[in-house]
Amino acid sequence: MNRKKITIVSITVLAAIIAILMYNKSRMEAESKTDILLSIPVSVTTVERQKVSSDRSLVGTITANNDVSVVSETQGKITAVMAEVGQYVPAGSALVQVDDELKKASFASAEVNYEKAKKDLERFESLSKQNSATDQQLEAVRLAAKAAEAQYIVAHRQYNDARIISPISGMVTARPVDVGTYVQNGTPVANIVDISKLKVKLNVAERDVFRMQAGDPVEISTDVYPGVKFTGKISTISSKADDAHTYPVEIRFENSKEHPLRAGMFGRVSFVSISGGEELNIPREALIGSMKNPRVYVVTGGVARLRQINVGSEYGTRIVVLEGLTEGETIVVNGQNNLKDSVAVSIVR
Repeated sequence: MNRKKITIVSITVLAAIIAILMYNKSRMEAESKTDILLSIPVSVTTVERQKVSSDRSLVGTITANNDVSVVSETQGKITAVMAEVGQYVPAGSALVQVDDELKKASFASAEVNYEKAKKDLERFESLSKQNSATDQQLEAVRLAAKAAEAQYIVAHRQYNDARIISPISGMVTARPVDVGTYVQNGTPVANIVDISKLKVKLNVAERDVFRMQAGDPVEISTDVYPGVKFTGKISTISSKADDAHTYPVEIRFENSKEHPLRAGMFGRVSFVSISGGEELNIPREALIGSMKNPRVYVVTGGVARLRQINVGSEYGTRIVVLEGLTEGETIVVNGQNNLKDSVAVSIVR
């Protein structure tokens, strides 16, 4: 009986020892896995000062030198159309003709009344010199002549407005009316764009805008004509920044006959007059988030810590750092999508 008890106790102790060993082994394996998971492999680079390219470039939309929506200043039915979409029209040329029969008659009547009023005024001025007409009579005739002149001017303008003309030279890009269309005051009848000269409007960072001046040369390139450069100048620089602390800058340049551009295309503007220098910069791929809310992971003692920074202009694949980093610090450039703040990392070169 004692032997059986001893055997049972021995088996129980042995089982307990085996269970403890198995538990310790699984715990050690779990801790090892946890350590591996917490040590995330990343690629890093050192923050340093480099000489950036002197060609600061920004992409903007090319617009026409002048873009005019021509509207009717009268009402009536259109009786003739003299311009088609895609046609070049000189300034002052007729686009459409509105029915002017009644306007012509009113103008003729006003012209007759005005001529009569002028002759009456001449006659009464002569009579006044001969003391054959009173001052009151002369004044009344003079006022009547001014009223007739005003009516003549209004009737003449209304008659001329029936022939709607182009205020600028350019291409007809739209003509939403046709013969028989009834138009009111303010009805659009055509859109004219002048693309003999072109503009590009950009928003430039405050760090760069103070290095620019109106009249500085720029180069414009497009994907439409690879390798072709268009020469332009800075036309205006706004004195007021927008909410993003950038300043509107307008570029003007001549359109090319050999390589004609059209309004609405994308253009890359290179500010060749801005000299480059050594600036603290980092690769664009190191950023977490957008340019408006830039952050990077800084590695110190094997731990990656998320840090807010302030950036400036972007030059190719690199970005100038204004605040938040110092030269010589180590930042993560690959693998940051798997990171969290204050997580251990292993550097993979």
